[in-house]
Amino acid sequence: MSIRREGRELALQALYSKDLDLQEGGVALKRIAESFAEGEEPTLEIHSKAYEFASELVHGVMANLAAIDAVIAEKSKHWSMSRMARVDLNIMRLAVFELMFRPDIPKNVTLNEAIEVAKKFGSEDSPAFVNGILDEVASGIQDKE
Repeated sequence: MSIRREGRELALQALYSKDLDLQEGGVALKRIAESFAEGEEPTLEIHSKAYEFASELVHGVMANLAAIDAVIAEKSKHWSMSRMARVDLNIMRLAVFELMFRPDIPKNVTLNEAIEVAKKFGSEDSPAFVNGILDEVASGIQDKE
């Protein structure tokens, strides 16, 4: 798994955890990273660059949450955000943050990564749902250089 994919997955878990118990995103990220570090399996170790990327994503989403949620709400026709699965919503929050605020990440990479993360963490319908809304979001964002 790539370092950035690992970071996205870690960021998703932190945002989801934050949603469940309303703690600050950075605290949730640190707690999740610590629980991985305590694992006995070597595959549970988190690469420091993945943690750094996850931290950038979590803090970026939290700092821009109102703008990100407004975009998702606008593009999710017939779906109120309160009806969305928390996993799907947080995958989209991460992707919208990347689309809007990370010019170093190409749009197609962001979309593909969101779909792959949705396949792993979401329901059977999550990849199509996430893809549909993110396609709408991405169509309104200028291509990155």
